[in-house]
Amino acid sequence: MVLTMETKKKWLLILLTLLALAVIGSFIPATPFGEIAASVNPGDLAWMLTSTALVLLMTPGLSFFYGGMVNPKNIISTIIQSFVSMGIVSVLWVFVGFSLAFGDSIGGAQTGIIGNPFTFFMFENVNAHIDTALAPTIPLALFAIFQMKFAIITPALITGSFAGRVRFRAYILFIILFIIFVYSPLAHQTWHPNGLLRNMGVLDFAGGTVVHMSAGFAALAGAIFLGKRTDYDQPEKRANIPFVLLGAGLLWFGWFGFNAGSALAASGQAVSAFLNTNTAAAAAMLAYIFTEGARGHKPSGIGAAVGLVIGLVAITPAAGFVNVGESVCIGAVAGIVCNYAVTYRTKTSIDDTLDVFPAHGMGGVVGMIMTGVFANGSGLAYGQFKTFAVHSIALVLVAAFSFGMSYILFWITNKIVPMRVSVRSEEVGLDISQHRESYGFAYKE
Repeated sequence: MVLTMETKKKWLLILLTLLALAVIGSFIPATPFGEIAASVNPGDLAWMLTSTALVLLMTPGLSFFYGGMVNPKNIISTIIQSFVSMGIVSVLWVFVGFSLAFGDSIGGAQTGIIGNPFTFFMFENVNAHIDTALAPTIPLALFAIFQMKFAIITPALITGSFAGRVRFRAYILFIILFIIFVYSPLAHQTWHPNGLLRNMGVLDFAGGTVVHMSAGFAALAGAIFLGKRTDYDQPEKRANIPFVLLGAGLLWFGWFGFNAGSALAASGQAVSAFLNTNTAAAAAMLAYIFTEGARGHKPSGIGAAVGLVIGLVAITPAAGFVNVGESVCIGAVAGIVCNYAVTYRTKTSIDDTLDVFPAHGMGGVVGMIMTGVFANGSGLAYGQFKTFAVHSIALVLVAAFSFGMSYILFWITNKIVPMRVSVRSEEVGLDISQHRESYGFAYKE
């Protein structure tokens, strides 16, 4: 399939934009790293380097998890959508993403909505020294890279909702807009010391709202905006179920860095988060497949994989704030609720291809509510109502913002680059029509 001259010009424009950013970056004075600050804790440094690598592994894991569930003609396109997020967000984070998420609040410390894009522009002042307000025992540069991995996987999560029908160029543009206008504001509001949601009293240990609710509700917006696949009513064809199980295993492994690393130290809280993460995933997996059996379905490999991921999602906001018994409850409840959410979605007209909203959106909602119930010393289970009330209010705000803003961004992207591929391209498959590659099958172009 030969690209048209118009398409070649569009890709050339994208390449020139990247080169222009590279040239701009080369003229910005670098901040010297120098020696590691004396106040850096070597144990925390080692653990956070490890956690950062673990979190990055989650995105390739997600690519296998999603890729194995789609039609064989779309497996490569689905996988590369996760992979390209690692490239785009890594560069965007250095230029402006980290600054928007963790820079000084625009409008002063009392606003806490989004960071100043020039606080850490091109990682200025992001070096081997520490920032006591953000990470008191590790270099600021390591904290920034750790947070980068969270930003990378969030738009990748969304891709499952529109798998099999999105134009690759449009997806690239959407990632950029999503990080700037959805992810970064939520990260600032939730995790920055002056953040609006944080000062309200919202507890999000590792990204239940910032990552999973934002991705889940963006996925819902994307599924609605792009509409149904042309073969939506046809029997589902799975590309490779072992890939799904492999991907789920990589996600489970990487999630220990995601949650336990969010303690930002090699501490007792990190150990607790590690234990809670594993336990909730196991409980949710069992609850999901047992629910399948109770509803008359044979327990499946995909059900086990989806169930454990739901447990990981649900425990994420609570991981460092609850005990292990409560993590069993969180995982089990999430597994049951999300199983019914997946079933309900199939009875609607919404084509969320890989059920991103029922898994991540609803999993994040369950996790946020259960954090308000079980948070040590401040949850509803401890006789305190404030945290639960604040979480209930924040849940509505985050859901509305993530869905509404994402829908607007889909609309804007579609005006610039049509998001949906042609009917012919969709029938042939995105592997061939978007990437001219195939997974062991011979397609006619």
